[in-house]
Amino acid sequence: MTESIIKSHVAQNGLKPLPNIKNIIAVASGKGGVGKSTVTANLALALAAQGARVGVLDADIYGPSQPLMLGVGDKRPTALEDKKMAPLIGHGIQTMSIGYLVEADTATIWRGPMVSGALQQMLKDTAWDKLDYLLVDLPPGTGDIQLTMAQKIPVTTALVVTTPQDIALLDVRKAYNMFRKVGIDMAGVVENMATHTCSECGHSEAIFGSGGGDRIARQYDLPLLAQLPLQLNIREHADSGKPTVVAEPDSAVTKIFLDLATKVQANIAAKKVDHSSKFPPIVVA
Repeated sequence: MTESIIKSHVAQNGLKPLPNIKNIIAVASGKGGVGKSTVTANLALALAAQGARVGVLDADIYGPSQPLMLGVGDKRPTALEDKKMAPLIGHGIQTMSIGYLVEADTATIWRGPMVSGALQQMLKDTAWDKLDYLLVDLPPGTGDIQLTMAQKIPVTTALVVTTPQDIALLDVRKAYNMFRKVGIDMAGVVENMATHTCSECGHSEAIFGSGGGDRIARQYDLPLLAQLPLQLNIREHADSGKPTVVAEPDSAVTKIFLDLATKVQANIAAKKVDHSSKFPPIVVA
């Protein structure tokens, strides 16, 4: 494979890129149940379909879902000679998740420091292979994982997934303010479950309300990156381990994800390129 032309771009607070990872994209949500993990999996596959080398880090320690969604299941990562773990591959995507390291029915009962430590260990002890983009599927809210991301992990950009109803939009505001306070730039907002079209009569209806994603985007001067429909097969594809982008590559939903991938890449390409890797370390003897 020829070397990718995708560049590494600057992150928050001068944090340097991690080895073999050019850009990190945080995918967040203010609350659970808005389809953040489904968006993460399909966005990763859309970026890969456009020629990028992509990985997914499942940072939802308490409720990991990427092993199921990316079709990896209950496999375990292998240990390498340098004490790192080889990422597991799902549909060409390099992945790591706490779901690979604990039994599926085992509850992860950890306090904040343990959760933060697990995130950093999965990120830095995984032998990522020359990634252009690593998508980090964050847990809902603004807790320990998000704080660790902001302080210790170089995030190139972030996007927030929401649904149109007011209670979800309220939590988007919290997520936006969190990223703003810690200096992480936001690519924009993804509105999921925007409309539902009846499979019998073809009537479309905004079940959870309309215009919410657009209002929140305009309020904070952010792009509304995508509006995804509420469709049964999107959920079915994710649950089967074959997300829509690979299950139905020519579908209207896949086109939305491909357009989303293009917009996210454009957002990153507009940022300053990070040149730190070109300079050798300076040692004073």
